[in-house]
Amino acid sequence: MFDTLIADCDGVYDPAGFNDRLLLGLKGTMSEAELHILKARMLEGRRAKARRGELGKPVPMGYVRRLSGEVALDPDEQAQSTIRQVFTLFERFRTIGKVLCYLVEHDIRMPVRTPGGPGKGELEWRRASRPSLHNLFGNPIYAGIYAYGMRATDRRRQKPGRPGTGRRPPHAEEAEVFLPDRVPAYITREQFERNQAQLRANRADRLGPVRAGTALLSGLLVCGQCGLRMMAFYNNDGHTARYACTSQHVSYAEPFCQSLKAAPVDAQVTSLILAALEPAALEASLVVAADLQTERAALEQQWRQRLERAQYQVDQARRRYASTEPENRLVARTLERDWEAALAEQVRLTAEHERFRRERPQSPNPAELAAIRQLTTDLPALWRAPTTTNEERQTIVRLLLERVLLTVVDNSEQVRLECHWHGGSRTTHMLVRPVARVKALSTYAALLARATDLHRAGNGFASIAAILNQETWRPPKRRDTFNASMVRRLLTTAGVIEPNPRGPRALPERQADEWTIRELAVELGLPQPTLYNWVRAGHLRSRSVSAGASSAKLVTADAATIARLKTIRATPPPWRRLSPPVLEANQLTAKS
Repeated sequence: MFDTLIADCDGVYDPAGFNDRLLLGLKGTMSEAELHILKARMLEGRRAKARRGELGKPVPMGYVRRLSGEVALDPDEQAQSTIRQVFTLFERFRTIGKVLCYLVEHDIRMPVRTPGGPGKGELEWRRASRPSLHNLFGNPIYAGIYAYGMRATDRRRQKPGRPGTGRRPPHAEEAEVFLPDRVPAYITREQFERNQAQLRANRADRLGPVRAGTALLSGLLVCGQCGLRMMAFYNNDGHTARYACTSQHVSYAEPFCQSLKAAPVDAQVTSLILAALEPAALEASLVVAADLQTERAALEQQWRQRLERAQYQVDQARRRYASTEPENRLVARTLERDWEAALAEQVRLTAEHERFRRERPQSPNPAELAAIRQLTTDLPALWRAPTTTNEERQTIVRLLLERVLLTVVDNSEQVRLECHWHGGSRTTHMLVRPVARVKALSTYAALLARATDLHRAGNGFASIAAILNQETWRPPKRRDTFNASMVRRLLTTAGVIEPNPRGPRALPERQADEWTIRELAVELGLPQPTLYNWVRAGHLRSRSVSAGASSAKLVTADAATIARLKTIRATPPPWRRLSPPVLEANQLTAKS
């Protein structure tokens, strides 16, 4: 645009003229400075009011703001008991997810005051959610603390034109204003700090929450070679756990630092934990009994308050219906439906309460209390009881141990554990793990020399095994004692004795393209167990034949089948595709 004029209450200006343009610039700069000063004064007044604890903010669930501006506990008793029960559940379960599952399982809803609209200030019962519970546990107001400025703004993360963005997660310790004992509290400040520490520990980059797996030291185990956390892996449908340090392999494609089965490590730690808990057995029995009674009393109180509220809503609907003129059917029909809905809800709650009372007794009877005390006098039995979950075992370990350093000594069966206990105490322990080969034993040279001397002295394999067991020698894996076949294999592998040649078994006349499993495995260049599993799964046609006193499998594989199997063998495992199962010759004969 050209030749445009700008006008205000003081005059008309031509931006093309130097004097007018200078005057407009001065006025704009002064206006901007004035707005900045006004905004700074208002913000400073807001901060000064916050430093006095007088700045009003929306209050969370469990609180109300009176007309005088004072913050008070929700006058509804059920709302207060629900908030207190949620904090008690977090002290027990230590994770938000388990608290949420408990609330959903027992149909416990959260009290929320409507913030606006026609029903402003009315109490609503909404289902619990993970964000609402996270906000509840992270808000310092429940500890009686007035906090302001918990969510500071990071200008590097702020988006242009959106002043509300760039805020960091709330941290009570970084609040601009932190005034304790200013509002009524549901919990103590010490409990609030414990909850914050537990939430930080539940993060994935820290210990993480307790898991349902069998690995006892999940999140606590540290590699003694590289200092990074060791992970827990599961196989055998989750029944067998294994600890491995994979951080260097994942980040830099380096070999694993160390890896071992979790069973011997967990057994050693279990014995240490039980030894540390023995002096507190009687106290634990009383605490367990008290916890059972407290939990059942809290649930019964929840049901009693819900039934009382349902009765009030029925009476309220009845009074509204009775106060309506009978001739005004337009209103009476609506109020009648509300009354019927309140009655139906009361009947539903009463039925659910009766079911709850049938399924769960009101309090532990004398027999249950005696059983609890009996269990706590035998801690190993209580630890191994089917009713003791993996999460409970891991929680107990985390209460006593801060971390555990694990080092496999020279890639042998010897493992060194360094336990860092809460309170600063450290203990070192040695244990024996199973290894894949006998040569990996740290005592292999001495074991072989002893077995060789016994063999040259004229002892048989069974006698050598018995002597080794008496002298507390142990094999590499699967069992704690030697037998004759293990001694024979040890001496044969070391070259002390010659292997016992096995003559070929007499097989009946073969048909065309039939192989034994050993012959076909050599032809394909794969392990015999792999080929045997393929045959058992039905991917290859075979038949059973008698070979002397035993039986053997003859597998049918022509040149095309062998070529196909070699291609499958050369394909990486994730992309292998075997043929559908085929019937064996014996099954074909039986069907025909």
